[in-house]
Amino acid sequence: MIIAAAWISAGLLSWLFYAKAVAPQQEKQVAVVVATHDMPLGTLLRPTDLKTVNYPERDIPKGVVFQAKDAVNRVVLFPMSSNEPLLISKLSGTTTVEGVSSTIEPGFRAVSVQITDVSGVAGLIQTNSRVDVLFTRPGTMAEASTSTILQNVKVLSTGRLAQTGQAADPRTPRSPVVTLVLTPDDAQKLELAKNEGRISLSLRNPLDSSQSANGGPLTTEVLDPLAYTRGKKNRASGSGEPDDARILRELAAKAKRDEDAKKKEAEKPRIVVDVYRGDKHVQELFR
Repeated sequence: MIIAAAWISAGLLSWLFYAKAVAPQQEKQVAVVVATHDMPLGTLLRPTDLKTVNYPERDIPKGVVFQAKDAVNRVVLFPMSSNEPLLISKLSGTTTVEGVSSTIEPGFRAVSVQITDVSGVAGLIQTNSRVDVLFTRPGTMAEASTSTILQNVKVLSTGRLAQTGQAADPRTPRSPVVTLVLTPDDAQKLELAKNEGRISLSLRNPLDSSQSANGGPLTTEVLDPLAYTRGKKNRASGSGEPDDARILRELAAKAKRDEDAKKKEAEKPRIVVDVYRGDKHVQELFR
């Protein structure tokens, strides 16, 4: 009996020690998102910056990110260490000022362009769209021209919307402005074009990264192929004026002649003659 009791006691003690040893391993584990490496302030999170690690449920901090998709394209507002759990409070939303400015890659600048429904492709341009920038120089038929000055440009935001599919606040006035991401040289080119003429955007297929050969600006000659020939003949005749300027001058002169003729017609004296035919009285005018 004594030996049996000893074996039972030893078995119970062994089971208690085993239960204590395996209890922590059986605690519920939850997958959370952590940083794969050290990240400084302002880092724009990419999928390669994130991984999931199992944490004991009781050790999970409040506000932790559970899915990587909720952190991608957000910006780190505080320095982070490798394997540190991501907290919502340490990340910026993509629609905040910090988030939008931090999405601009080093070496690039953001420049805004005012557009209309026509120049902005009827509102089809959205955040992350790809566009070409067209510049139209105003002037006479001989001076007006249109050229593509920038190609395959990324749209950072439309108005104050910096996220695709984001709903606009109905209380916010509609702002027909598109912000583009450009190199410093292209930003200068765009600013110059804005002050010299009219800017419009053409929407590209996001998968089309081709660059069209720039054959120079197009002039009104593509609309009226004979304009250059008429202008050349006009210059050969010695007038030295562009063809459209000569036409406008002639039309203005003709309008003035017609107006003068009407004035002279109105100034001619008129003679009024009373004519009586029985009981009828008629006045006739003679010039």
